[in-house]
Order: sequence, then structure tokens, then C-alpha cells
Amino acid sequence: MKIATWNVNSLRVRLGHILDWATVQEPDVICLQETKSKDENFPTDELQEAGYASVYSGQPAYNGVAILSKSPVSDTLIGIPDYDDSQRRVIATTVTGVRVINLYIPNGQYVGSDKFHYKLEWLQALTRWLQKELAISQCLVVTGDFNIAPEDVDVHDPEAWRDKILCSEDERSAFSKLLDLGLKDCFRLFEQAPNTFSWWDYRAGGFRRNHGLRIDHILANDAFAATCTACNIDREPRMWERPSDHAPVIAEFSAK
Repeated sequence: MKIATWNVNSLRVRLGHILDWATVQEPDVICLQETKSKDENFPTDELQEAGYASVYSGQPAYNGVAILSKSPVSDTLIGIPDYDDSQRRVIATTVTGVRVINLYIPNGQYVGSDKFHYKLEWLQALTRWLQKELAISQCLVVTGDFNIAPEDVDVHDPEAWRDKILCSEDERSAFSKLLDLGLKDCFRLFEQAPNTFSWWDYRAGGFRRNHGLRIDHILANDAFAATCTACNIDREPRMWERPSDHAPVIAEFSAK
């Protein structure tokens, strides 16, 4: 089973990229973030023609998440249960027995801001929910744009980013608590080339200079992670015309 996650930074702008990329990579499941699209405008037909069923939760101009699957989906859930949040940041569904959870975690703006406190509160609610999901799901994967670089190795210049948003101790602690639930960072299950990132700022030649961060992740519970055979970041779409500022992350599992 091949699962991908990609913050596309506007589905309307990047639909062609998604379709072209999926034709080459052929993932079984694609988790999208920042679709920035009303549900009534979601390109269900185009994706169906490409072989993907869709579940989605969107809003105009901001946020928005979707899961595309080559197999039928069931038990779709939108939002974190028992957490009141109008922002469309969470969608979950089950694909061939695998519980797939797709997240667009808040950015947080800057450390100490109201949006930063919202991010930490949001992560606490997420952790409580995932603990329950892990208790009932034999195979579970959590994907998405986490807006957290877990360690210094995930940052092009750790000193410049020290205690900054995406790299603060509070955010990294919240990420560690997710792993402590019984989740594995699939990317770190394998030896990886140094300075491998998933996001680069559009400004100041960030991609050309490889001034990036690894903030897009695929986490899996112990049983499913044990079947993971590969995990990598595909930089190629970041080189295309009018690209997203994120690159897709792909994990492959021998199970399912």
C-alpha cells in the first residue's frame, strides 16, 4: 500500500500537478492539505476519472483537507471529536482496513501569539483523540502538514530557527507526545540523505538554496509501521511551474 501526503496550497491551482504526479507515482491513497476549496467546488469527477474516490472537508481561501483513494472508503470523520473548531483541518477514513487520518495542523504564526496558543491547544485535543483511535485501530496512519520540524536535523539552519515557530520546544514536545502514544515517524525508519526537507519558503530562493524544513509527516502505529518498506520525499513537483511550497511525502507498506 502506497500512501502519500501533500500540502498542495490550493487544489484549484495544483489539480493538474496532482493528476500528473499520481499518474507517475500511482499512490493508493493521497492525503491533501490546504485545498482552499468549497466542498461544492471539489473536483470529484476529474479525480474519479483518474481512478480516485474522494472524501473532503473544505472552506474557501484557507485550510481544507481531502483523502483520495483507489479503493472504497468507509467510516469517514471530519474534525476532531468533542473539539469545537470551525477550521477545516482534519479528515479521517478507512481504506482496506487501514485507518487514515489526514491533518493540517495550525501554523501558529509566532511563538507566544494567540495563534500559537491555539496551535498548542489544538495539538492537545488531537493527542487525546489519537489515543482513542489507536486503542481501536489495528492499522493506523496519521499524515499531513504538521507545521512542526521535530528535530534540528529537520531544519536547514537550526540556530537561525532556534525557538522560532515550527521549531519551538513546545511544538517539538507536542510532536514527541504523539510518538509516545505509539506512533512511528516513517521517514526516520530509514537512512536518509542529510538536508532532506519537505517545505521551502517561496521567498529568497528558499528551494534553490535548499533552505527548507521537514514539516510534512507520515506516522504509523507500531503494527503498521513494522510493514513500512520505504519512505521518501519527492522534490520533483517543487521544481514545476507554479509549484506548491511543499513536496509530497510517500510511504510504502507491505501490508494491505
